[in-house]
Amino acid sequence: MGALMRKILILICILAIPSVSFAQSKQASWTNLSALHSDQKIQIVGTDGKKHSGVFVSFTDTQIAYHDAKGDQTIEKINVSSVKNMENRHRLRNSLIGAGVGVAAGTGIGIGAHKGDTFGEIGGGVIGAVIGVATGAIVGALLPTHDMIYDVSAHQ
Repeated sequence: MGALMRKILILICILAIPSVSFAQSKQASWTNLSALHSDQKIQIVGTDGKKHSGVFVSFTDTQIAYHDAKGDQTIEKINVSSVKNMENRHRLRNSLIGAGVGVAAGTGIGIGAHKGDTFGEIGGGVIGAVIGVATGAIVGALLPTHDMIYDVSAHQ
């Protein structure tokens, strides 16, 4: 049982590597804001930790402009800690990743729970896979995925 659990943990770690590499994208450059289009929902975190949410309007070398319930707003670049695109665009990708991790974990747990009983291992593996794929897909779809466009801490 211990060897099986180690293999499952190794598999989960290997499957998580692409997620980590996506997180390591270049977020330090203020010019990344050019990827935003007007009317995209954004969240700006100030250097004071205060969050500002609204719709992207524009940016210059020294400030970012957005529109919220109070109207048009601007924040100086020096006062911006990070900018996120708040639109969820990766639900399908996250569902597929979650389903893959879920089927692997469910199969391993199902087989491991019935170790020594051939028919039990097969049945447990199939039931575990079905439960794992469904659970993983749902969890993956529900995870928020907001693209970090700018993060001043990436400079450090």
